[in-house]
Amino acid sequence: MNPRRESTGQSKPAPGAIAIVLARAGSKGVPGKNTAMVAGRACVAWTIEHAQETPGVGMVVVSTDDAKVAEVAREMGASVVDRPATLAGDTASVDDAARHALAEVERSTGSANAPIVILYASVPVRPRDLSQRAIERLAETGADSVQSFSRVGKHHPWWMVRVGERGELSAWEGDTLFHGVYRRQMLPPAFVPDGGVMVVTRRALLREIPGVHDGPHAFLGRDRRGIETSEGDVIDIDAPIDLVVANALLSSRSAPGAGIQRGVMEKSA
Repeated sequence: MNPRRESTGQSKPAPGAIAIVLARAGSKGVPGKNTAMVAGRACVAWTIEHAQETPGVGMVVVSTDDAKVAEVAREMGASVVDRPATLAGDTASVDDAARHALAEVERSTGSANAPIVILYASVPVRPRDLSQRAIERLAETGADSVQSFSRVGKHHPWWMVRVGERGELSAWEGDTLFHGVYRRQMLPPAFVPDGGVMVVTRRALLREIPGVHDGPHAFLGRDRRGIETSEGDVIDIDAPIDLVVANALLSSRSAPGAGIQRGVMEKSA
């Protein structure tokens, strides 16, 4: 099926970035997580809505092999790309699926030098302006890609150890356990990809940047930039407990008076 906006019948995407929502059906950790109910909606619906409400995004495409996901996407007015089985297994890569979706879009709309926003359907919680910030950083810096990162907090590499067969401890790196640091506030900043967003140029996604070493992250190009999120800003559904946390958080945001309470908290912060 050629991608199109079901709600408007447009044959070409509006000017701006192309958001590709990746939503394969298979998940061993949390089966059916993309259509699991989170605060009264399918998990994927939160990501589609995020993309549709992001300034700078002109088209939202959902790449999936899941009929339920496709139904939700069409109901929300997003385009759907049917993902082949060869790109829907456990070994399928993010960039292969994104390139396939882009090729299907360009088959019906023609190619355009627009940024590509890659979003995971399994992330129902992310800051509202996250993708906008990433798009703007890509434009400001001329980088090949921008990815969101979260501070690791207490799971800092300095506090990691190796545990031997008899329980003996050794530092993960260096010779001193915990690097001699006992307070989290004393740890140097360290970040981990949080799955909130990736924005890449078309050339980077298509592996057209010269001098990039081959590997699973080659599609991010050479000049890779980041934007920071706070701990807990992004919730990726990797385990059943993540569904519980996301449901509680999003339900509390939609509760009566939640907006007023947040406003008061923001003013007092």
